[in-house]
Amino acid sequence: MAFRRRAKSHPLFSQEFLIHNHADIGFCLVLSVLIALMFEVTAKTAFLFILPQYNVSVPTADGELVQYHYGLKDLVTILFYIFIAIILHAVVQEYALDKINRRLHLSKVKHSKFNESGQLVAFHLTSVIWCLYVVVTEGYISNPRSLWENYPHVYLPFQVKFFYLCQLAYWLHALPELYFQKVRKEEIPRQLRCIALYLVHIAGAYLLKMSVLLLVCLFQASVMWRFIHFQLRRWREYWNEQSSRKRAAATAKQQAKPPKRDSGYHENGVVKAENGTSPRTKKLKS
Repeated sequence: MAFRRRAKSHPLFSQEFLIHNHADIGFCLVLSVLIALMFEVTAKTAFLFILPQYNVSVPTADGELVQYHYGLKDLVTILFYIFIAIILHAVVQEYALDKINRRLHLSKVKHSKFNESGQLVAFHLTSVIWCLYVVVTEGYISNPRSLWENYPHVYLPFQVKFFYLCQLAYWLHALPELYFQKVRKEEIPRQLRCIALYLVHIAGAYLLKMSVLLLVCLFQASVMWRFIHFQLRRWREYWNEQSSRKRAAATAKQQAKPPKRDSGYHENGVVKAENGTSPRTKKLKS
């Protein structure tokens, strides 16, 4: 399953081979874990990578409810979804962003900025929709008192824990992507600060109260709104610049046309018609 078109082959296990085939390598690792589910001997180990661990049964008035808490085995699950994020990153880059880049003919700097912004748009849009789905289905809107009742919340529902694990996996996958995407050295500190801030907030929300989940949702929604507003303004400026250039080119082309000459020819500074007579009217002698 090739995600990128390769013009030439690189030596096996070389740096260029790893950069150009990292998505394929990640896909092979994910596929091996999924194949392990088919066998009874390896199925138990494969579930450690795929499903959240540390589930407990909490007694309720209606029966028992399965909840989850955190532990070291979550690192194995996060590692598996890091490879999933790498694969999805390559899919978005190959089948969406690269096609748009070929049409826009952007410079190298703008090309890098566009790829970074496009990946963040896809991630934040998915996160906002998913987060709102969790908030609605878990009843945090219909029953907001559940956010502070029975505090501290030691256990988490399945959807909430899985959401946190995928968020941590995405931002951890962004670290090797700095190497795979050949990010410029002057851009690395800025991106590292952004990744570190997200990891601190997501990890803090995963280890503490459910209110942080709502803060994360609102923050991602605000980032998404500011990005869309910024891109719309940039596109508006771009199209205005293109239209002004077209008008200037049309005006210059019109001015460059040679002036229309009178019919006939000039003789001694006098315009004469083709038959040799002057176009001026002759006065009649009285």
